[in-house]
Formats: sequence, structure tokens, C-alpha cells
Amino acid sequence: MKHTLSVLVENKPGVLARVAELFARRGFNIESLAVGTTEKPDISRMTIVVDVAEHSLEQVRKQLHKLVNVIEIVDLDPEASVAREMVMVKVRADTSNRSEIIEIADIFRGNIVDVSRESITVEVTGNASKLSAFEDLVKPYGIKELVRTGKVALPRGK
Repeated sequence: MKHTLSVLVENKPGVLARVAELFARRGFNIESLAVGTTEKPDISRMTIVVDVAEHSLEQVRKQLHKLVNVIEIVDLDPEASVAREMVMVKVRADTSNRSEIIEIADIFRGNIVDVSRESITVEVTGNASKLSAFEDLVKPYGIKELVRTGKVALPRGK
């Protein structure tokens, strides 16, 4: 089962490597990993998506808590959290198809972040299925380059 973990850690060198190594030692593949500072510059939030059984996740949580730089671990409930990803896609575009690509970007509430004679770069945010649908629609035009972030998530309300 896929789990999205929100892990607050001290913003210090080597913390990411130690957390990733813990998952690697247990043979778990991290499907998505996003790290950034929080509202407090000395604390970072890691959003980790991993596909593990419930009892294995509990073992990982216990081992994560033992790491000196880990402050808090929350397994985010999909129904009680907000999650987003981002994709940037550089699509082949010339005068004959540029307007079609812009229309598709508008439908997905995407932002045009770069334009050249041969290509257009679009940024789209949303859930994984929205991003995949966008990629599928622009694929026939020719994707020159693509980068996708990992999932970022926060609990709802409170």
C-alpha cells in the first residue's frame, strides 16, 4: 500500500542521505521524495511516498524516530491532506501548432514559462493523474524534455 509520509527534520547536512539510506537498507524503493525548508529556516519537511505493508511501515517509522535529526513523522491520510506535484514539459512547437499547445495548457491551468521558435515550455501543477493526462495530450506534438517533481503534501485544516 502506498503511504505518504511527512517528515520534519533539522535542516542540516547529511540528513537526507541518512533518511534515504534507512529506506534502502530495508529494501524499500522511495517512489517520490521532495524536500524543502518550512516556515522555520532551521527545519525542513520531507514528503516521502513509499509502497510498503503496514507492519513494515511501522518498523521504518520506529527507525526514523531513532535518527537524531528527525523531529516528527506523520503518515498523511489521502482524505485528510492536500497533495500536489508539478511537471514542466518542453514541447516541439512551431507556428502551425503553437496555439493548440497553448489551448491544452490553458485547459490544465498551466503556465507558459518559456517560448522559442522551436518549442514551448509549460508548467502544470496538480495530482498525479492530471499531470499524466497533460503529458498524454502533448506527447503527439513531440516532448523534447520533461521533468516532474515528487509529491508535496500537507494535512488539511486545524
